[in-house]
This record gives sequence, structure tokens and C-alpha cells, in this order.
Amino acid sequence: MSEELKRTPLADHHKALGGKMVPFAGWEMPVQYPTGILAEHKAVRTGTGIFDVSHMGEFEVTGPDRNAFVNRVTTNDVGALDAGGVQYSAILSPEGTFVDDCTVYRFDDRLMIVVNASNRAKAWEHIVDQKQAGGANIRLRDISDDTGLLAVQGPKAEAMLQPLASFPLSSIGYYRCATGKLAGVGCFISRTGYTGEDGFEVYCRWKDTVALWEACSLAGATPIGLGARDSLRLEMGYALYGQEIDETITPLEAGLAWIVKLDKGAPFTGLPALKAQKERGVTRKTVGFKLEGRGIPRHGYPVWFGGKQVDQVRSGGQSPSLGYAIGTTMLPAHAAKIGTKFEVECRGERLPAEVVRRPFYTGGSVKKGA
Repeated sequence: MSEELKRTPLADHHKALGGKMVPFAGWEMPVQYPTGILAEHKAVRTGTGIFDVSHMGEFEVTGPDRNAFVNRVTTNDVGALDAGGVQYSAILSPEGTFVDDCTVYRFDDRLMIVVNASNRAKAWEHIVDQKQAGGANIRLRDISDDTGLLAVQGPKAEAMLQPLASFPLSSIGYYRCATGKLAGVGCFISRTGYTGEDGFEVYCRWKDTVALWEACSLAGATPIGLGARDSLRLEMGYALYGQEIDETITPLEAGLAWIVKLDKGAPFTGLPALKAQKERGVTRKTVGFKLEGRGIPRHGYPVWFGGKQVDQVRSGGQSPSLGYAIGTTMLPAHAAKIGTKFEVECRGERLPAEVVRRPFYTGGSVKKGA
């Protein structure tokens, strides 16, 4: 293992649990534990799993102009949030393509932008440049190295965590957050996640991460690695940077137009490019598919339509919950509709595939009405 890889506060715990450690976005992270990816996947779908996601990046924005500034930096409408609100959003280049997708948290006196570990430096530089260009009266802080983050996910997550909590977790609605204590540890907790199951993401001080993990583990949460995290999010059709979204893809092409508020009144970076693209129409769109042949569609496999290679598999694999192979790709806009037939080249053989609705898996316990 390279000595240059960063380590979360839980790296030694993962190893003690038998976690298979791999490089991921510059970090040493567990891809799976001895029980295996399928068992971990099932644990989240039926019980409660706990993920170490302390490698994510967190930026704090304070000052009188904080709300207006974040509204110019991100695509969604910060003005639609009240204190305790959370929203999925994006940070774009001037061309309207993804610098990163992100989550925005609004508090009484500050906002927080959460970005992917692989894009932390790039996103920070982009946001700092925006501050310098706009002259906003704000203060920016990269608090990533001081912040631990655990995701506790599954239909039994609330019942498992409640005995540890200082307040009723049922009071936290979907995409809402609250401040309190878990197992005596001060933290703030949001009803968010990347699995399609009910659950929470818990932010704490870096030094408190181990104590919080141990308390959740003793309460019955199953440790989950990157492998099951990926299979769970794929079943929901959630985007992953570097696959469904990247610096060449716009939100309109990725099927994420709903996080872009073109008329919110804030001139965010990429707005002119997206307005122009909407006016002329996109030429390609992201779709979900079911592989009809016997094979596994892996990331990077060629995708064929109308006798031509049109893209590659963005994400793909065997769905543990559904029992068949699924994936995502991009097709010409006119073909990006339910029922379209095309081919995926798996190990040199072109296998039939069909566009299907996303999410692929619809049995999740996420409490959108909470």
C-alpha cells in the first residue's frame, strides 16, 4: 500500500475487521470485508449498514453574502432552503460540464458544500476563484481534515440509532438535518444517503469518528465497503463522478436537469452554456439498461447502436437485488427512451440490451415523506 495514500481515522479498524484495503481517490479504503460484497449489500437492503465516508470533502461558507455566493457557485436554488435544509446540486465549468456534483447544507449562520474526495482540490480551487472574481463578503474554510463522516443506511437504521440519540430521529425529514448527540458525541445528522434505503449521514469531529463508529457497530450496524456502496447506488441509478458524470457531460445530458435552476436569478457558472444547450436540444442522454444476454457489463465496455459504437458502459454489474445485469450508458437523444434495443460488447461478444426505467430497484425504504 502506498505511503502517500491518505487514511481516515478508521483505517486501522477496517484492517482489524479484515477489510480488503484498496486505493480510492487518493485514500486507503476498504472495498469489502470477509463476509463479501453480496452479504454487505443484503445487510443494507434488509437491516443496517455503516460506511466510512470520511474521505469526502467539506467546505464551510460564512459571512453576510454566503447564501448569494453559494447560489452563484452551485446550480440548485439555495434560496429554496431554510435552516436545516439539504439539497443535491452541482458545481459546473463555464462550458456547463461537471466540476463535481455536491450536497449543500444550510444552517442559521453558515452553509456547507460536500464534494467528492477525488474532486476536493479541484472544487476548492474553483470556489476560491469564484470568490476572488465576485468580491463576495464571505469566508471560506476547507474543513475536510477536521470532519469525520459516517453513513448509517438501511430500513432499520432509525431504530438502531435512536437509543444512541439525544433527540427523536423521526423529527429529521428527508433531505433535512439536525444538530445533536449520538452516543454522547456532538454531531449533525442528515436524512440523506447513496443507497435508496432510509438512513442518515453523520458528521462529527475527526477525532470523534472512531468512538461513533464503535457505538454504531455495538448497536448492530454491519460494516460496508466500497464494493457494496457501488452496487447499492447503481441499483438506484445514482450518478458517480468519473462514470455517469464528468468534465465532458452536462446535467441536461446526464438526466439531472432537476438540480439546475436556470431561472433562479443567480448567474451561476455554466448558466449561459446550459441555456444554449437547452435551446438547441441535447444530442445524447444517459439511460439505464438491462442486459438481456448472459454477461456482465463492466465500466468501459463498448456500446453499439445502429451499427456504430456510440458510447461505453458508464456503470454496470450484476444487480444483487434483482438477479440480472444492469448498467448505464449514453445513447443518441432520439434513441434514449424506454424499450430501445442496442448492444453491449462484453469480452468481444455483442450482447442485446434494452433501455429500462431508473431506479432499477424500487423496493428501497427511503422515507421521502418524512
